[in-house]
Amino acid sequence: MADVEEIQEKKCEIRNNIAEILGKLSDNEIKEKTGQIENRLFEFANFLEATIVLLYINSKSEVMTGQIIKRCFDYDKIVVLPAFDVKKYEMKLMKVDNFNTDLKPGSRGILEPNANRCKVMPVDSIDIAIIPGIALDEKGERIGSGEGYYDRLIPKLSITTRKVSLAFESQIIQQIPVESHDKNVDIVITEKRIIYKI
Repeated sequence: MADVEEIQEKKCEIRNNIAEILGKLSDNEIKEKTGQIENRLFEFANFLEATIVLLYINSKSEVMTGQIIKRCFDYDKIVVLPAFDVKKYEMKLMKVDNFNTDLKPGSRGILEPNANRCKVMPVDSIDIAIIPGIALDEKGERIGSGEGYYDRLIPKLSITTRKVSLAFESQIIQQIPVESHDKNVDIVITEKRIIYKI
């Protein structure tokens, strides 16, 4: 069993490798692949049936979600986004009604719900949770930003909430090194396929 330090080093290496791989993709390739992932998501039965959808605003090494969020409003979905408390390492899930007016730059340099405009949603109200990941494997194991926000959130979600990650095929690796606190997802959607956890 690899020790924690070794695993964290390996995760760091994987994050850097993925950043390098994604950095080599042209804007057009990224746009095309993102569009294919988005279309798969909007054809995915669990997603179509869901009323309350937890999404995220992507950071650099994550699939872009802006269009997906905007499209959710066209599908009459209730959109929930996280607001981060970097001091407590916690996030609040907040209902966003308007992409253009309800978001503000957050403490992590990423847009997040404006607490003056958005109300908090209970975690057990989420029908489907779109969980960010920098790297994933076919077992649904994931590497995130390393701050553990989602590893703490996933166990709080209802047992019936589908946990889905969006990723480029180049973010799928053979095996993610796992620590005891790491939580996986049920399904990964890439531009080429839908992977159900083995």
